[in-house]
Parts: sequence; structure tokens; C-alpha cells
Amino acid sequence: MKITRIDTVHWKRPEDAPWFPNWTWVRIHTESGHAGLGETYPRSEAEAALVHSTVAPLLLGRDAGDIDRIWSDLYRTFDFQITGGTEMRVLSAINLALWDLFGKVLGIPVYRLLGGKSNPKVRVYNTCFFLRYDFNKEPEKIMRDVMEHYGVKAIKIWPFDPAAQRNQHEFVTHSDIEEGLAPVRKLRDTFGSDIEIMMEFHGGWNLTSAIQIAKALEPYQPAWLEDMLLPDNFAQYRLLAEATSLPLTLSERIAGLMRFHEMLEARVAKFVMLDVTWCGGLSEGRRIASLAEAFQLPIAPHTAGGPLLFYASTHLATACTNLWIMESVQRFYESDWQKMISNPIVPADGFVRVPELPGFGMEIKPEVWAHPAAITRTSQA
Repeated sequence: MKITRIDTVHWKRPEDAPWFPNWTWVRIHTESGHAGLGETYPRSEAEAALVHSTVAPLLLGRDAGDIDRIWSDLYRTFDFQITGGTEMRVLSAINLALWDLFGKVLGIPVYRLLGGKSNPKVRVYNTCFFLRYDFNKEPEKIMRDVMEHYGVKAIKIWPFDPAAQRNQHEFVTHSDIEEGLAPVRKLRDTFGSDIEIMMEFHGGWNLTSAIQIAKALEPYQPAWLEDMLLPDNFAQYRLLAEATSLPLTLSERIAGLMRFHEMLEARVAKFVMLDVTWCGGLSEGRRIASLAEAFQLPIAPHTAGGPLLFYASTHLATACTNLWIMESVQRFYESDWQKMISNPIVPADGFVRVPELPGFGMEIKPEVWAHPAAITRTSQA
């Protein structure tokens, strides 16, 4: 299990490949010949540079099985220099690679290392990255498509984002609210209560605007309101939670157990969203999920990034006993992943199942590693 080499692979621009390459892959190799794959996004050049300038010298020659000690050592190294951003994303990728490697060495899926199969099937919703239809104009066509082909009965849209950007995040008008409500009305008029509607806001609003939008949405009973405010002021989130009957979801955009503990102590979220390529990896994701369970709250993993994020999140969701639902993206499993993964995870009857393969079980087509636009760097002992 001695670490002998660390590779990074990324693409400089999304248009450089026939899939949407917005991530950085990190491969950790050992003297046994095994390799584990990690991932993070979306600042690829900075992430790759940090891996080779700072992380590789700290890891080469170490035992890859010491997952928690490596996590702690890296976190303390980064924290001394004010951890966050690129540092936390790289720590997440390294941690994922070590878990993938450990599963491959033992010949078992990662979810077994997390405690086994609590959820044989993982319920998913669809996030509407553009594929064939615009969710602002034809959300019912997207919903019908994923219902008929994949059994998915929940959809996430962000129709208020154009107004937030247009108004520089400062105010909302009645016409802005009517514009944002239009696709929500269309979904409810078409499908009634047979579907769930998740509302995403990308932290685009101030408290006053968020309260007005939340009140306008209450008659349509969305499943949640996600990241309405910036994630840095839980006291204001508390005021928002008190002002609406709708549940709040946050936050894919915060990282580390201590920050999640602050959020949970503020009693603002009804669903806890985490991204294992941002929050500190699978080790920290597992701890955050357990902390959420102590607060009697479910998790809803965020997966709108690279492909390994979805595989690793499926393992976490399979093992956790406080799962509500997990994100999926039709464009990814129907288009991008088909071009680069031999065994893409695709929903059936509204659920996905974890691969019964060693590690995370994501099988990348060999030609992907040799893609002419791939930028590969290596550090070795």
C-alpha cells in the first residue's frame, strides 16, 4: 500500500472533449500495482498544481491505507495556511482516491467499507442541465421524458436565477416573481401532486427578496428551497426559515464537519446537502451524514459535477441510514458518460443501484486516458 506515484488529469476547456470535462481526476498508485481514482472540480489548473506542488511530497512513500491519518495531516497542513477553496477540494479528491484504492486492494465495493447496504436502491431526482429542452419554457417535456424513460418523479429547476443576475442580486420585482413562477405552475398544472419540484437558487438573493419569493412559492408546495442566500450567515437563514412554511436545503457550498455543525446548530435546514468532492471527501461526507442523523435530519447528496462524484455519492447514499434523495443529471448519464464510461449508472424506476465492483466501480474507457487534449501530470517517488 506504499504510495509510489500521483497523477492528475484534466481538460483545459469544456470544448476540448466530446463530453463535458469540468473536473480534475487524481490517481494514486501503490507499489502493489493498484490505483485509486479521486475527483474534484471546477478549478482544474489550480487543483492539479496544488496536488503536485504541496500534496505529492507529503504523500509519496506513505501507506495509502492510513486514510484518516492522511486526511487529518493534510487538513492541518492546509488549515495552518487558512484552508478552503482549492485546498479543501484537493483534500476531497485525495480522500476519494484512497477509498477507491482501498476497495480495489480488498476486492470489495466501498459501501461495504462504510457499513454495508442500508439502501439497496437510491431514489434520485433530475437536475435540468440542458439536453433537449429549456426548463424555463418546456419543463413538462423534461419531466415527462425522465418519468417515461427512467421512472424519475422529481425535478430541480432554477427559474429565478435570470432575475437575480439581471438585478445584480439586489432586489426582486413582482414581474420577476411571475417570471420565475411560470415553469413551476406549468409543472403543477401538468402533473399535479404526482411529482416533486426542487427549487434551486444558487445563493442569488438577499433575505428580503428570498422571503418574498418563498411566500410566492408556498401555494405550489415545492419539496425544498435550496441555497436562497449566500451560505455565510446562518442567523439570516434562521430568519428565512421562520418566515416560510417551506423547508430549506443547504449547502453543497460549505465544507468541513465544523462548518456543517454550525449550520445544524442554527436549526435552519430540513435537508442537508453535501458534495463529497468539495466537503472533504468521503471520510468527511460520512461524518457529516452521521452528524445530520444526530440532528434527526436526512441528507440529499449533490452530484452535479464530474462522474466519480456520482459514483462515490451512490456508495455513500447506499450505506447511510438517513438518505432522503440524491441528485442525478439526465444529460450526464444519457449523453456525456456514454462516451467515456463503460458502465454508466442509469436510473430505473426512479432509483439507481450501486455497482457491485471493487472500489467505486467506475470503469473509464481506455481511450479517455489517451485523449489528445487531456493534460496529465505525474509526481513519483
